[in-house]
Amino acid sequence: MPERSARQRPFTWNARVYWEDTDGGGVVYHANYLRFLERARTEWLRAKGFDQYALMRSKGLVFAIYAMKLEFLKPARLDDLLEIDVRLLNCRRASFAVAQRITDVRGGAELCRAEVEVACLDAGAFRPIPIPDELLAEIRS
Repeated sequence: MPERSARQRPFTWNARVYWEDTDGGGVVYHANYLRFLERARTEWLRAKGFDQYALMRSKGLVFAIYAMKLEFLKPARLDDLLEIDVRLLNCRRASFAVAQRITDVRGGAELCRAEVEVACLDAGAFRPIPIPDELLAEIRS
């Protein structure tokens, strides 16, 4: 099946910055960007019809990050409304990669960029397994 990632529209999900996301100065703590990125990937899969907990229970699989490249461009601050994009870069039989971007909705500034490589693993053994065909088709669509 040909990859269509270059033509895909990114999935977007919004998040608000709360006190718990920031340091003492009201700036988002760097590790919390990972939480925003993770939640957007989870909602991307959910929008495609796949709940990760249900996949673990029914198919015995989990997704795990095995590589990530991050660029912190500008700080997000308390009460900012963020838009987090997810766009498929490529998809293999047992893994996929996405590009993600966090943007300040009000000002339009790009705050963070990420490239994330995700492996499909057996939930018990934590060894790579093929992504089920129906899920693979949706990820690529």
